[in-house]
Amino acid sequence: MGNFFQVLDSFDDVIWSYLGFPIIVLLGLLLTWMSGFVQLRRFPEAMRTFIGYFKWDKEKHQGVHPLSAFFACLGGCIGIGNIVAICTAVKLGGPGALFWVWVTAVLGMTMKYAEVYLGMRYRVKNESESYNGGPMYFLQRVFKSMWAPSLFALLLCVYGVEIYQFRIVTESLSANFGWNSYIVALILLVLVIYAGSGGVSRVGEICSTVIPVFILTFLGMGLWVLFNNLSAIPDAISLVFSSAFTGHAAVGGFVGSTLMMTITQGIRRGCYASDVGIGYAAVIYSESSSQVPEKQSSLIFVDLFLDIFVVCTTSVMLILVTDIWKSPIHESLMVQTALSQYFPYMHFFMPLFILLLGYSTIIAYFCVGMKCAEFLSPKRGRPLFYAFATFFMMAFTFLESAQALTVMSIIQLMLLIFNAYGIFRLRHDVSYYLAD
Repeated sequence: MGNFFQVLDSFDDVIWSYLGFPIIVLLGLLLTWMSGFVQLRRFPEAMRTFIGYFKWDKEKHQGVHPLSAFFACLGGCIGIGNIVAICTAVKLGGPGALFWVWVTAVLGMTMKYAEVYLGMRYRVKNESESYNGGPMYFLQRVFKSMWAPSLFALLLCVYGVEIYQFRIVTESLSANFGWNSYIVALILLVLVIYAGSGGVSRVGEICSTVIPVFILTFLGMGLWVLFNNLSAIPDAISLVFSSAFTGHAAVGGFVGSTLMMTITQGIRRGCYASDVGIGYAAVIYSESSSQVPEKQSSLIFVDLFLDIFVVCTTSVMLILVTDIWKSPIHESLMVQTALSQYFPYMHFFMPLFILLLGYSTIIAYFCVGMKCAEFLSPKRGRPLFYAFATFFMMAFTFLESAQALTVMSIIQLMLLIFNAYGIFRLRHDVSYYLAD
């Protein structure tokens, strides 16, 4: 089994280096140019839209509240990937990987905007007084047959079972509190099915409580650590930019990295942390009761700003200014170790963080996977997805978290290829300007 996953990991490196990296950069640059740098131009407007939605009258519109869709999507983005997977990028690619995470986020904003816009433009009404949408619907405009939309939905069903974060949460609670991993996994699975079965509305309600609390708490703690290391911040930022274009030599417990490793790790983990190009955001946002795709799609800019430039950047800066990134410790413990130098009881507090973040992400993806299963089979899709999710999550409870991340990464690239092709073909159908 170990040899099999070594082969998968090598395959993952190759396909992301020669497929994932060019797709993200080239399509992102094309859409950025076509949109007139929409991610910068309309960011202030996106903030105003976000604030304005707090006054939204849900009763007058079909679908879920726009902010419920926003927080459900944000809950899927802001998760363990922001604390663990982002540290994996630094551990394998060096500090310069953070720069390429930023690049992925900036270019990814236009890709996710286009994806959400197309999802809302070609969505269809369903029997639950809401909408169904996403790449499997707008891909029908690109392909003459249903094989591509159906294959995409199937892949997103598999990706919707978030085995990596499920494994991390189970591992964290079992290791820190001494609980039986089987019982932890079973209880977590029941809670996931409960939340996910309630659809985007229930997931949004849960995430709208969990995510703001996490962001404010984590940012407050992070800023305190950074404040106590002010003199180290300029060197850390300089290290990020210098190693972004050179790779990084071995130092301490860090084995060193080539330039290509730095770039691919940054883009791969940036894609995973921000969900760029996989179609997940389009499925969720398509249920919004907003009737103006340009407005709802612009919330993607707020989403990725909080996800990458606030949470992920804070995580990386913590391990850089404290030099934890050089230590030969597991990436899942890096942020915890950095915070524990300034805050007590982090071995209890961090598992709680991971539980809340992991749960919000797992239920958001579970909801998307379930909707894709219903797309494939309206009658049998939901029970079959429950059975598959139960088996898949429990099976990966007994494997390493890195192995789960490799599986997720490969599926993510396959989704990216389909979604990017659909966006490219329909690029002229996307509007980046609001009507006067």
